[in-house]
Amino acid sequence: MQKGFRQVSFSDRLNETARAKQAQLERARAKAPANDPGFAARQEARAAAAAAREARQAERKAARAEALKREAETRAAAEAARLEALKAEEIAREAERVLSAEREKARAAEQKLARDARYAARKTRQKK
Repeated sequence: MQKGFRQVSFSDRLNETARAKQAQLERARAKAPANDPGFAARQEARAAAAAAREARQAERKAARAEALKREAETRAAAEAARLEALKAEEIAREAERVLSAEREKARAAEQKLARDARYAARKTRQKK
């Protein structure tokens, strides 16, 4: 037999595993950020950076909303101007139509007067 050979039992393996886990936990606690003196400063810097980032995002969002509002107002003004121009054009067309109808009536009246004059002239010629 070999001298110094020791058979490892199940309980020995369990104990060794528990000790290894405990040592690992202690190493992790030693490295914990709460034990680091600069941790609080870094956390504050991160919080300040996050607040600044949120402020910039809010500012950009407000600027975008303002730009959209101005664009909508511009579009509304352009649409109102277009509708006003269409209305003015329609009024002008209506006025032209009325003037054209009056001219047509006047021309028809002149033609009737000329026709009546020719008819009267023909009648006077026939009576002589």
